[in-house]
Amino acid sequence: MAVKKIADVLKNGQGFIGFTVAGDPNFDQSADYIVAMAEAGADVVEIGIAFSDPAADGPTIMAADIRAAAAGSTTEKVFALIAAVRERTDVPLVILTYVNPVFKYGYEKFLSKMAALSVEGIILPDMPLEEQASFLELANQYDRSLIQLVTLQSKARIPDIVAQARGFVYIVSSLGTTGTRAELTTASRELVAAVREYTDVPTAIGFGISRPDQVPQFAYADAVIAGSAIVDLIAADPNGATGAIKTFVQDMKAAWQNTSNNA
Repeated sequence: MAVKKIADVLKNGQGFIGFTVAGDPNFDQSADYIVAMAEAGADVVEIGIAFSDPAADGPTIMAADIRAAAAGSTTEKVFALIAAVRERTDVPLVILTYVNPVFKYGYEKFLSKMAALSVEGIILPDMPLEEQASFLELANQYDRSLIQLVTLQSKARIPDIVAQARGFVYIVSSLGTTGTRAELTTASRELVAAVREYTDVPTAIGFGISRPDQVPQFAYADAVIAGSAIVDLIAADPNGATGAIKTFVQDMKAAWQNTSNNA
């Protein structure tokens, strides 16, 4: 099937990007969760590859990594999962993992596999800008996107960071690791404005977004990202999570209708 492109699904804003760890709690259910997000209106789905030292992730996603590892997660099994998902949905997919698993698999082999499965992008939180050149060269050869992250600490380097941006720019809304938070910093508005001075690539805000009532405050961005909240639903009731995930995604998408006064 023809797969949608990130630029197309986010071009009008009001986007939602979901996340789950591949293999949490097993690969069959994991595939169902991804498809459920797409069916409920998620514009993009991030698929995490379990890693033993996920530096950017909080306890919720670390626990999901442990469950996926217990289910026998490997990079090959994740690609097999994606192949199965691709038979069921055309939603844009992005892999979130760390440099080590990709390096061990082989950069070119990994990107080639992504291309074969129509996985548009990859997020590598621990790959510094200074070390991206060789990976970006290969990514461009295979027409894959290395999703760039912008944080408060990297604000001064935004021109250099977004010069390489494709797919979307991941705006980190709060300091620290992923997870749900009651209060979120407003500094992300400044980061989005700074990014837009240099690129028209869509902006997506993540880290800490977990409730529909948080969405309106991010009306200035093109999309919001929620990961830990979905992983929490899976952890609480794996067998009932498919329905719960659909409801959550629908509620997050519907929340954009309340953003007109916050843009």
